[in-house]
Amino acid sequence: MKAIVVEGGKGPAEALRLDEIDDPRPGPGQILIRVSAAGVNRPDIIQRQGFYPPPPGAPSTLGLDVAGEVLQGAGRWRPGDWVCALLGGGGYAERAVVDARHALPIPSGLTAVEAAGLPETVFTVYANVFEGGRLASGETLLVHGATSGIGVAAVQMGKAAGARVIATARGKAKAQQAKALGADISVDATAEDFGDVARAAGGVDVVLDMVGAPYFARNLAALKTGGRIVYIAAQGGGSLELPIGALMQKRAVVTGSTLRPRSADEKARLAAEVERVVWPWIEAEKVRPVVERTFPLADAAKAHALLESGAHLGKVVLTT
Repeated sequence: MKAIVVEGGKGPAEALRLDEIDDPRPGPGQILIRVSAAGVNRPDIIQRQGFYPPPPGAPSTLGLDVAGEVLQGAGRWRPGDWVCALLGGGGYAERAVVDARHALPIPSGLTAVEAAGLPETVFTVYANVFEGGRLASGETLLVHGATSGIGVAAVQMGKAAGARVIATARGKAKAQQAKALGADISVDATAEDFGDVARAAGGVDVVLDMVGAPYFARNLAALKTGGRIVYIAAQGGGSLELPIGALMQKRAVVTGSTLRPRSADEKARLAAEVERVVWPWIEAEKVRPVVERTFPLADAAKAHALLESGAHLGKVVLTT
């Protein structure tokens, strides 16, 4: 089958090329999917650069979420079913295998392209905002990077859950996009201090942060007593001095997680929760996939370049 490989094992976007590799073979409890579309995610870029190796047993090729037709079934799935799925790797290809428990039905009304952009972002937001961050209806969520794939999902899922959402983005145009997604307050982080804005709005209960150290002090200052800061990345820096006294005074919780290394059973549990909670939001059009652009599989390098530029809103998707 055709799949994207990284020439030399790691490198810039231009190192991505289409090649012939062996077809994957499903093991016990796995399904084989004919991939129609595959999401492009920032962890793919980090892996391409040589910094995010796949977990044991996962394919060495890129791609963490796909949508397509089941060719060989297992569990609840039969040949001919259309699904989207969370993968440990291998999505940038014509076929992919995945634990049957990590696949979900494509929500009613969505195309395969739209569905391919759901698993990695929706699973990440649910695990971090609603489980790690314990966001509840009536609370306030602060979302950084609100026009990224994760950010777009977080803004909409926060609103669907009944929270007030404050969103940050870099630049006036992106701040306006975040507002259009449903954010109650949108902050241009290049022109305003989001900490001042958040405090003036009464503070926040949960922060979803992918920037890291540069934002920590302002996140903490904006936090209400008993608030939670949840990290899913540290793109601006990963080390800081922790002000323990300030944490104690606010009874704050600082946590974070990654999705890919979780056990198969844990991902299966999370998939069931996402289907129970988030899929009804999608079918009620409270949460909608936002796809900036699609590229043919052979143009994966162009897709990575767009994602790295930060000029996108929502997801970038490859099609086979």
